[in-house]
Amino acid sequence: MQSQHIIKVADVVKTYRLGEVDVQALLGVSLEIGRGEFAALAGPSGSGKSTLLNLVSGLDRPTSGNVWVDGQDTSKMNDTQLSQLRRDRIGFVFQSYNLIPVLTALENAEYILMLQGKPPKERRERVMELLKIVGLEGRENRFPREMSGGQQQRVAIARAIASEPALVLADEPTANVDSKTGAALLDLMQKLHEEQDVTFLFSTHDPAVMKRAERLIYLKDGLISYDGHPKEHVDAA
Repeated sequence: MQSQHIIKVADVVKTYRLGEVDVQALLGVSLEIGRGEFAALAGPSGSGKSTLLNLVSGLDRPTSGNVWVDGQDTSKMNDTQLSQLRRDRIGFVFQSYNLIPVLTALENAEYILMLQGKPPKERRERVMELLKIVGLEGRENRFPREMSGGQQQRVAIARAIASEPALVLADEPTANVDSKTGAALLDLMQKLHEEQDVTFLFSTHDPAVMKRAERLIYLKDGLISYDGHPKEHVDAA
């Protein structure tokens, strides 16, 4: 039976060793994200939001506690299984776009489908449709260097949802674009969320992203200090 939660985090502690000092990034965080949510992780630098996103993605492991993604306990998975989970069930949007410079927009967007072994015709049709949806029709054969930051991030969004993942993790997706472009990217992600029922979890410093989220999870000093509607959030700091 499919779990109603796409993400479940239970009593997660994450401690890093920096030289002789232990740095506690997360101090016992518990959190559930339902399927189809449009949620944002926010908080000051060092609050633990990037750490939490890395734990959810399986790019890092908790010191203690458990993380479930799409019903699977990541603490019981080996590196190969985690790689497969990321490939098949999670889409990623990074602040630095992370496009492959020698591949065109179309080739970048279909890269995950190629790794999954999808037939060329099937993946080409899927990606051409997505590039049209994200507003890049006619730019399929452009390389990243030939596109603006906003256009590159649109390619990244198309790539993130190409494999129809259960979850899209977006790490500061508007950080490297101007406010007008950022608003357009948020419009696009909101449209994908509503029309294709894609679950989004952002980490962000951007007040515009926080306001657009349906749910705001605010971290402070490694703990969740607020979890609710963005309009009702007032940072005590």
